[in-house]
Amino acid sequence: MGQVSTAPAEITRPESDEEALVVPEPDVPWITLVHNDPVNLMSYVTYVFQTYFGYSKEKATKLMMDVHQKGRAVVSSGSREEMERDVQAMHGYGLWATLQQDRK
Repeated sequence: MGQVSTAPAEITRPESDEEALVVPEPDVPWITLVHNDPVNLMSYVTYVFQTYFGYSKEKATKLMMDVHQKGRAVVSSGSREEMERDVQAMHGYGLWATLQQDRK
């Protein structure tokens, strides 16, 4: 029988831990997206945009139409913390909203 090696196996690792992480770029703003859903009336979505964001009826209506026709609309932008707050508020109104970094 041959001898069994007791040497530890060689393990390779990435050059740095940062290669494995996706780090958001600090100078890129975040956006809140509201998505179309089959539940909420268009008039209600317009009302939410006016009430929460303080948008004019015209701007709120345009954003609502983008949600309805394009499937989603960017309703606010800013820091991640601000967008997390806006997404939570939209959820509180019963709207489907997400946030992401704005990658123009």
